[in-house]
Amino acid sequence: MKRTLLFGSVGIMALVVGSLSQAADKTQSEQAFDRLTSLKGEWKGEPDGVKTTLIYTVTADGSVLMEQCRPEGAPEMITMFTVDGDHLIATHYCAAKNQPQMMTKTIADPSAKNLTFSLSHVYGLKTPGDWHNTGLTVTLEDTQHLTQEWTYEHKGKTGTNTFHFTRTL
Repeated sequence: MKRTLLFGSVGIMALVVGSLSQAADKTQSEQAFDRLTSLKGEWKGEPDGVKTTLIYTVTADGSVLMEQCRPEGAPEMITMFTVDGDHLIATHYCAAKNQPQMMTKTIADPSAKNLTFSLSHVYGLKTPGDWHNTGLTVTLEDTQHLTQEWTYEHKGKTGTNTFHFTRTL
């Protein structure tokens, strides 16, 4: 009995130490991405009075977080998040038929409540004045609440839209 308890305790300690070692081997950006993947599941909100569902799925062998944004009565949009070296990238496939690519600065604190993505390039614009997103801040309020702040530009004017979501699944 003592031998079983001893080996069981040693086995549990090996698992804990192995898990800590594995987390320590991850870069700051990989740790921030892991935190972002905690969004996996379904979220609901009502931005500007439009019922909207967000569905987060981890795909591509854990290397991409896909967000499906489904506003009621409007076209679906997709945002893909991934790690690129010491920062994260978000590519948004917009209903405006353009694809802004945004990135964070070098990740210094992977446990930060906010991740801010700034425009690095936008694909699919017909003219420079076309409506397009220029940035996104994702705020993980807690495990059940999410805020997104999107910045945009249209005909030389800029603006911000803030959306709040609650986890449903």
